[in-house]
Amino acid sequence: MPLATIGEDHIEAFDSVIHTNLRGAFVVLAETVSHISEGGRIIALSSSVLAKNFPTYGPYIASKAGVEGLVHVLTNELRGRKVTVNAVAPGPTGTDLFLKGKSQEQIDQLSKLAPLERLGQPEDIARVVSFLAGPDGAWINGQVIRANGGFA
Repeated sequence: MPLATIGEDHIEAFDSVIHTNLRGAFVVLAETVSHISEGGRIIALSSSVLAKNFPTYGPYIASKAGVEGLVHVLTNELRGRKVTVNAVAPGPTGTDLFLKGKSQEQIDQLSKLAPLERLGQPEDIARVVSFLAGPDGAWINGQVIRANGGFA
């Protein structure tokens, strides 16, 4: 993910992130709609970084806010089909992609941002997705679940 300040000299970085995260989500959601059966589940991915407003994260935050908007709209577009549409917004999670290029000091600092004082693990996020995809998630619709240990 290219980080970039909000300025004319970063339009290409902005376009790249929007193309990947927002347009990519739009294309996948559109394809899903054409194939999903009644009673199905659609789960998009956002990010809890939306709450932080970190400098240089403008394009990324804009793209993920757009994904959340698509979830809310698609929830209403699928009215009557008994399909749920939700998003999961992980906080800092100890994946290879997240850890790549970060020093141990940076990882330790990020681990302390959530009140639970640890990075999420992929299993933490998978459990939320599993809940939403399973029968217990049947009444959850049009929501963004912030699976982030309190990172807000």
